[in-house]
Amino acid sequence: MKGLIFSAVLLLMASCDVSGITKKKVDTAELKEKGNTLNANKKVIEKEKLPNGEQIQWFEKGNGPLLKSGDLVMIDYRVELPDGSVVDGNHLLKKPSFPYLLGFQMQPGWDVAIEKLRVGDFAKISIPSQQARGNKGVDGLIPKNADNYLIVRVLSSEKPSATIGGVKVWLLEENKKNKMRFKEGKTMTIHSMVSSPSNPLYYNSYRDNKPFTFRFEDYGIVPGLKKALTNAKKSDRLYIYVPAEQAYGNKGYLDIVQPNEPLFYNVLVMDVQ
Repeated sequence: MKGLIFSAVLLLMASCDVSGITKKKVDTAELKEKGNTLNANKKVIEKEKLPNGEQIQWFEKGNGPLLKSGDLVMIDYRVELPDGSVVDGNHLLKKPSFPYLLGFQMQPGWDVAIEKLRVGDFAKISIPSQQARGNKGVDGLIPKNADNYLIVRVLSSEKPSATIGGVKVWLLEENKKNKMRFKEGKTMTIHSMVSSPSNPLYYNSYRDNKPFTFRFEDYGIVPGLKKALTNAKKSDRLYIYVPAEQAYGNKGYLDIVQPNEPLFYNVLVMDVQ
């Protein structure tokens, strides 16, 4: 996972609420010309209709356990509208895959269906508009009340780079030239996006361009976050899963984080001093 190019898709979440959506439409033919491996014209070998109205059509099925909340999977994907327009996908960014952490609604309507998949599965997921962008749509990109179609191949399930007291850390990108690590006596500046299962993206420092600076000794930092960031360096990009007992426990946090909810941090370390 080290050295993985961190998809610009997530950075789009920084400026608006259209997380994971690019600002350019291209057609499916253009994607195929660029070497896209997601040929959805294959024979459907199995179907399942979910209670929320979503439907999964499998073209290929893998082995192993079902995916679950807290799993980080590498996916090859694109998102289409009913007219065939492609509005999102790792190939639009010229990336072979994208890291997706289940359980935190990184994309509306995805989690319920992806938890029906396994590594090796290749499927098309039909997502009714009310489970996707609903009557808001995305201005200039996704019309209001438009159904979404996710064509996805699950490439792998990635083990954490480190696990510390139940806190899982995936180091997605690292500049090995940087040597100074965050520890006692140091100050860190980060950009971050934070989600809970019930409140996706409740904090986003990119949105207002206000990175967060704190000292190692500061009180009030979520314990699991401090554990995860210990020894992190400038330019590190990390996904961090913090279990409830290392976050806000059974008390929760105001009306933002419910009791006994884990947290997901998407972090870029801007500086360590």
